[in-house]
Amino acid sequence: MSDDHTHVQEFFGARAADWDSRFPDDGPAYAAAVADLGLRAGDRVLDAGCGTGRALTPLRAAVGPSGVVLGADLTVAMLEAAVRAGRDREGRLLLADVAALPLRSQSLDAVFAAGLIAHLPRPVDNLRELARVARPGGTLALFHPIGRAALAARQGRQITPDDLRAEPNLAPLLARSGWRIRSYVDEDARFLALATREN
Repeated sequence: MSDDHTHVQEFFGARAADWDSRFPDDGPAYAAAVADLGLRAGDRVLDAGCGTGRALTPLRAAVGPSGVVLGADLTVAMLEAAVRAGRDREGRLLLADVAALPLRSQSLDAVFAAGLIAHLPRPVDNLRELARVARPGGTLALFHPIGRAALAARQGRQITPDDLRAEPNLAPLLARSGWRIRSYVDEDARFLALATREN
């Protein structure tokens, strides 16, 4: 396991137990982002880097009982927190690295990724893996419940020009990874970039 993985696991493992209580008001933002995905009943969707599974309930509501909801995360403690919260009833949880997903190519209609991009060790390769498991025309949602400026302020730092989530950086990054960006919102209340899987 790489040092990148170890760092991510240590960071989130130490915070898993109280993660949801630290951010108790994010539910509506997650629901709104899932609604923007445009999922239909019966769709197959992955929450990549699902953490404690806060997106699983709105994802299940969007795809209905005939749909498939998967949540993949690298950190055991986060998945355990998802189970304690009962979110494993909404979808199947996978202990998996988004760089090498145990899923068939083109098997998903959509991928939802909350807060994931900042933790990807090789963004082009990792986003390409998300493209691999999505069908042509499928959707990727890169989401955060607050925007870049609000997040930087919360963390006591400034936004830098090399921020991967900045639109001038993100659009070409996605294009190199098999995605075409179709909408971009970066407001204090949320960050949401939607992209379509190229053929």
